[in-house]
Amino acid sequence: MNASRRMLLKSGGALGLAGFLAAHPLKALAATGIPQNEFKAPQPFSFDILDEEARRIAHNSYEPPINPSPNVLAAIDYDQAQRVRYRADRTVHVGDADHYPLQFFHLNKYAHDPVRISLVEGGQARELIYNHDLFEIPAGHPAEDLRTGAGFAGFRIMAEDLKTDWFAAIGASYFRSSAPYNQYGLSARGLAINTATSKPEEFPRFKHYWLEASPESDGGVIIYALLDGPSVAGAYRMQTKRVQQTNGTFRIEMEIEARLHIRADIDHIGIAPFSSMFWYGEDTRQEPRDWRPEIHDSDGLAILTGNGERIWRPIINPPHVMTNAFSDRDPKGFGLLQRDRNFDHYMDDGVFYEKRPSVWVEPLDAWGEGAVHLIELPTDTETWDNIVAFWVPKEKATAGQRRVFRYRLSWLDDIPFPEKLAQTVGTWSGIGGPPGLDFNSRPVGTRKFVIDFAGEVFEGLDRSSGVELVVNTSRGSISDIASYPVVGQRHRWRAMFDLKQAGAGPIDLRAYLRRGDAALSETWLYQYFPASA
Repeated sequence: MNASRRMLLKSGGALGLAGFLAAHPLKALAATGIPQNEFKAPQPFSFDILDEEARRIAHNSYEPPINPSPNVLAAIDYDQAQRVRYRADRTVHVGDADHYPLQFFHLNKYAHDPVRISLVEGGQARELIYNHDLFEIPAGHPAEDLRTGAGFAGFRIMAEDLKTDWFAAIGASYFRSSAPYNQYGLSARGLAINTATSKPEEFPRFKHYWLEASPESDGGVIIYALLDGPSVAGAYRMQTKRVQQTNGTFRIEMEIEARLHIRADIDHIGIAPFSSMFWYGEDTRQEPRDWRPEIHDSDGLAILTGNGERIWRPIINPPHVMTNAFSDRDPKGFGLLQRDRNFDHYMDDGVFYEKRPSVWVEPLDAWGEGAVHLIELPTDTETWDNIVAFWVPKEKATAGQRRVFRYRLSWLDDIPFPEKLAQTVGTWSGIGGPPGLDFNSRPVGTRKFVIDFAGEVFEGLDRSSGVELVVNTSRGSISDIASYPVVGQRHRWRAMFDLKQAGAGPIDLRAYLRRGDAALSETWLYQYFPASA
């Protein structure tokens, strides 16, 4: 899948193995399409060497990236960038010629910070030098004036047929995958610093990538990256595997280790951050702003807490910037998901929102105390990402520290879920009171909420089985609580209640289904903004 317009604004002969680079041990870098002199001389490389380099630069003053040709890149706008294509016959294969074809993005107006890219084998790395011959550049195009060695904007890993890509990295420390349905959506990044705080946000960037075929059988590609920014430098190792599932789709599994060297004190450091887009959904479409029923890349934040509670928080488009922190100790997982996979709920046959990937983070070590932060920004367009989520450790990052975080990041359809719990599959709200009454007869200042849960846990249960809705509010009062199986829908249960508003500002709601002392569903959280808020 080609990089989308949003991805570009946010930041492009096969190196076939028919021969060997003469008298050189890096067999995987053998090339028929790229001359040997287009690679720099080999250098020793390992993750520990990269970590030491990150430590070294963290002890020096930060040096901002240098735009290699400002006037040239300023002329390569979105339309001009689309005219430059990487040459298929210059595709690099990481490892053997049957796996992991690699292509590169060209620098442009929106992705103008140069990135270095090297290939690794046998403890040796060779950097590929940018030159015009790697790309198809139309005559008279401004890219013709970009000098050799200028660098790249990023890279992407292609499918074997070279028609689509399934992983792309471009701009700052952003990267993303099109798995499982060959459709890009939300983005991950290496680190978030001071996001949505009173201090200016920093965007440290991956300034150099090294790519290596894993020595393990079906171990995928190992992506190493050097992070650099005003407050931090870091060494990243991201082992990336493309795993085929029983239904024929793929999921992407990344085991990430981030070794961070803190340059300056950081008030808010976000670990395993990703950003998404939410304009409106089933419960937030209040006027016909667009003909499509829903527009979003993700519809909820899921959390598996350290004590095993599962939380679902539907995403909203708030009236003003909102940051919610979900405190926890040693979280087991969190992520932004796209649960609604029904085409008829979006009706978009161009960008297919029902195919957008979900992303799930699983810490591989005990992360201690902290909080999952969810940041929601108001928007009236689908062009820009307005949703951010990440983990914020309670312990502050201070200058001179070395911090290590390990986690698994998966791009997938949906997260594994226990059969003993039901998932939230729908949230709606409207005017309160009994249905059927005319508007003027409804109670003033009352909002009705309806939540649908689904799961095999409801097998054999009916209205007489003692299933009840437990609901709490941070302000106001709850009434008319009801829960029952949805007629004609197997394993689906509906819960509803009325909220009597009190005071101004957002109201936090919490609800779940239980039977006796046992929870039957995940915990549903919601933030409601009364009209006066």
